[in-house]
Amino acid sequence: MAAEITLDVRGLEPPEPMVKVLDALETMPPGDSLRMVHNREPFPLYGILQQDGYQYRTETFADGHFEIVIWR
Repeated sequence: MAAEITLDVRGLEPPEPMVKVLDALETMPPGDSLRMVHNREPFPLYGILQQDGYQYRTETFADGHFEIVIWR
């Protein structure tokens, strides 16, 4: 059964959000997904995800935060 891990990185200074997400992805079991909650859209992360074979979906919310769901 696939699980979804949520990682809230709002308020962290760059590059800490990217470091935390990449560390979490490294240990994420196959089939699981990671939901990153961020106060800005992490454009530099998208290229890394594509290069490493991940897929992602980004949602923008009315309060201005972003949620990026990442899976392989």
